Amino acid sequence: MDIVLEAFDTFMFDRIYATLVPASPADAQLSLNASRNVAADATFSSVRELPTVYQYHAASKYLQFEPSPYAYLSRLPRDNIYRQAITLYLITWLFGLVVYFIFSSLSYVFIFDKNTFKHPKFLKNQVRLEIAQAMEALPTMAIFTTPWFVAEVRGYAKLYDSTVEGPGWWYNYVQFPFFILFTDFLIYWIHRGLHHPMVYRKLHKPHHKWIMPTPYASHAFHPLDGYAQSVPYHVFPFLFPLQKFAYVLLFFFINIWTIFIHDGEYVANSPIINGAACHTMHHLYFNYNYGQFTTLWDRLGGSYRKPNDELFRRETKMGKKEWERQVKEMETVVKEVEGGDDRSYDPDEGKKTQ
Repeated sequence: MDIVLEAFDTFMFDRIYATLVPASPADAQLSLNASRNVAADATFSSVRELPTVYQYHAASKYLQFEPSPYAYLSRLPRDNIYRQAITLYLITWLFGLVVYFIFSSLSYVFIFDKNTFKHPKFLKNQVRLEIAQAMEALPTMAIFTTPWFVAEVRGYAKLYDSTVEGPGWWYNYVQFPFFILFTDFLIYWIHRGLHHPMVYRKLHKPHHKWIMPTPYASHAFHPLDGYAQSVPYHVFPFLFPLQKFAYVLLFFFINIWTIFIHDGEYVANSPIINGAACHTMHHLYFNYNYGQFTTLWDRLGGSYRKPNDELFRRETKMGKKEWERQVKEMETVVKEVEGGDDRSYDPDEGKKTQ
């Protein structure tokens, strides 16, 4: 995350902090002088010992963003922990919101099957409700996420830049499946735990409001639910090495994957991949397919349910017979899990207004 923070500081936040929290002219000149003469040991050794003087150190030797003078013109320098926390919170919230809207919208326009609006369990004004819930959840989730990112940029995680700093060249490849398997295992148990009657109604039921989700449901959680299922991603780099660019790539992939498994396009008819079809079975029937990426832990935990073959044929996927079968079983499960169904269904209204 230090690479991301450096980029945002360079192109956005340095100027904002310099404007809102300006340094005194003397301190600003001292920092600028130190930054320009950092190589002059004899002349500036005493300056470098001053904790208030910020000096630029690139987050990566592969990608560097040379700071402008604005980086030295604020009373809150880049390495100030409070500034880092504020900036990382805003990045997590606002940039997360941008990613959510861009990729959910792309999926909604180009992938999502609009015939889903006609499904008897599609809610009235569902897309609007999904977006509203996501916008409400993201700023709170960012509060809980920020401490992890602050700890990372301050050097407490096992993130590394070059191969010589890591376990070896082989790990540059192994880290990806290792990350997927490790986080998938923990998410499986966290997700399954969220279905326990003691916590389901308070925390996880808001996400299960969407029986037939759209891509906008991907981040439409209760904030604590969404955060709980993200914890494994943050834990990993504190337990195991992870290359910095791989870390950024994986976090981007996680968000895109979360959207894809809610897009209703059942492409992956795989016994291994927990794709949109598997996740649709989870939204319909609640107590199956808790995994995020694979079906491995569901199979080992006895909670795997193979998607109906009809879902992979367009002529039967949206057929009346398949929908009637889904509705009949879903209504039985809802009574068992929730004691009743308080959702407001109106597929005809949804068809007109979405």
